[in-house]
Amino acid sequence: MYTRRELLKHGLTSAALLSVAPFCFGRQTDAKPKGNMKLGLVTYNWGADWDLPTLLENCKKAGLSSIELRVEHKHNVSPKLSSEERKKVAAQFKESGIELVGFGTNFEFHSPDVEKVRKNIEGAKEYVLFSKDCGASGIKVKPNDLPKGVEKEKTIAQIAAAMNELSQFAGEHGQEIRLEVHGGCAPIPIMKGIMDQISEKSVGLCWNCNKQDLDAPGLKENFESVRTRLGKTVHIRDLASKSYPTKELFDMLREIGYDGHLLIEEGDTKLSTEERLARLTASAATFAEWSK
Repeated sequence: MYTRRELLKHGLTSAALLSVAPFCFGRQTDAKPKGNMKLGLVTYNWGADWDLPTLLENCKKAGLSSIELRVEHKHNVSPKLSSEERKKVAAQFKESGIELVGFGTNFEFHSPDVEKVRKNIEGAKEYVLFSKDCGASGIKVKPNDLPKGVEKEKTIAQIAAAMNELSQFAGEHGQEIRLEVHGGCAPIPIMKGIMDQISEKSVGLCWNCNKQDLDAPGLKENFESVRTRLGKTVHIRDLASKSYPTKELFDMLREIGYDGHLLIEEGDTKLSTEERLARLTASAATFAEWSK
């Protein structure tokens, strides 16, 4: 490879130098980050009735990399567990090769009732410590609504204040708070309004593949408005589903070098275990193809 001085010595023009510069003097200027996304499962309904050993075995069979445990399901993984039982949960995940990403909770922070909001904040803090004990990296919470009779701006500010307190606590314990795009706050402009008032770094947005994502000005514009605030989890549909443009979302995430977890969250409880496994396996194959 010639140095710049050698190229000049040989009489190459400035135009010639520019034409070879991307290859001689650094990385190509049109290179794009590809990210390092992982595919996993939210145990919303697919997995809700599996105990922990069965859940880990089935996800491994399907080719999934990670799991977000929805609380209060048959896995029986909750803060009720003793210190030793929590260590056992962490060990089971480590042995399986499946990553425990975190816990999907139902804590919410929109109520006009101050005591109710305080109870949710303290409950979420308990789960932060529990998540740490189990070897996970964070918990999912909900905003979750815009109460009638209360100014929208007041509720948005209240949710953001709760997130600042909670995420400061989480950061002290190496955990992340994932604020799910959910409920009456699902429209992206509302979620952006909340995130714009959150100063703490240990909170990220959990994109949730809602129909509101597609509202004007459209998926791309809505995604761009919050992409710098995404957390380590994104909830997606079964990759064979036609109800959402998942491939378009995947491409946008890859474009920004996203390195979090795409977690399948489906609700069809009529499917047998075999049917669920078949669809999860097919999704894993599609994900691998998209990732090439």
